[in-house]
Amino acid sequence: MSSNTIKLTVSHAPFWHNGSSTASKSRNILLDSLFAVVPGCYQYGRAAAGVVTIAVASAIIWELLINFLSRRSISVGDGNAAVIGMMLAMLMPATTPWWAVVTGTFLAVVIGKEIFGGIGANPFNPAVLGMAILMLGWPFLFDFNASVLNYAFDFKAIYPLVLSKSFGAHAVDSFTVMELLKGHQIGGIGATFGIGLIIAGVYLMIRGYIRWEISIFFLAGVFATALFFKWLNPFYAGPGFHLFTGYTLIGAFFLATEDASSPVNFIPMLIYGFLGGLLTVMIRNIGVHIDGVLYAVLIINLVHPLVDKIRPKAMGKGVSHE
Repeated sequence: MSSNTIKLTVSHAPFWHNGSSTASKSRNILLDSLFAVVPGCYQYGRAAAGVVTIAVASAIIWELLINFLSRRSISVGDGNAAVIGMMLAMLMPATTPWWAVVTGTFLAVVIGKEIFGGIGANPFNPAVLGMAILMLGWPFLFDFNASVLNYAFDFKAIYPLVLSKSFGAHAVDSFTVMELLKGHQIGGIGATFGIGLIIAGVYLMIRGYIRWEISIFFLAGVFATALFFKWLNPFYAGPGFHLFTGYTLIGAFFLATEDASSPVNFIPMLIYGFLGGLLTVMIRNIGVHIDGVLYAVLIINLVHPLVDKIRPKAMGKGVSHE
């Protein structure tokens, strides 16, 4: 045997492959995201389309540059960098300056992914990590109320979570569930059109590109925690409001479900998803941040290796056969 022979440890035969690939999954996620991104671009105009274009293009360029510098094989063909760029753009307001978009994709692709070894090795969702750092470093860029002063809307042009945080449930009673689902609120380019996000999420779950256990229990965590706070004190907004405002839906379907940073076992996925929803509402109601989704996702990303160790006891284990 030659000294340069590579030894691989694999499972026992037979082997079966369902024909799916990373590129196919990335392509489907990108196309599916258009259900929310296109309405966002229509709502905010050319500025939103510019943010999306710069984000996707710069994410690909960053990964290509790292491939060259590290002398790795070119990996942009798998589409993962484009997905990261798209996710980041969906979270951003349409008024985000180009330098902030490029900085965000650098943080997401280089710091959040490539520095850990590339696709599948990242402990955090790269887009969430990049966006969180941007929001901490330049919070004024992500003041959604200030960012839309130059836009003319035919609906309530105020960030609903700001009203809820400052003035309580009575201040957001005018926001009906149907209005929120139709995108009659301001926010991230791809985070406000609830109907599109739900359609996209259902499609991805049916195709098996995301795990329904995480998405459904994330939403269940939001619902149950918001209901508890509402029961505890009527000042807090109800479950319907929290489910369809801010980053909740994009968090449930696109962010918390990222493969490398989420569990793979059934019970851990339920715990992981529910914990994300619970933390989201807790941060919104009693934390200092307006929207808790990004920080909730980062926290559950951090604890997911521990949670994923929770498994049912094997049948017959520990049973005496004497």
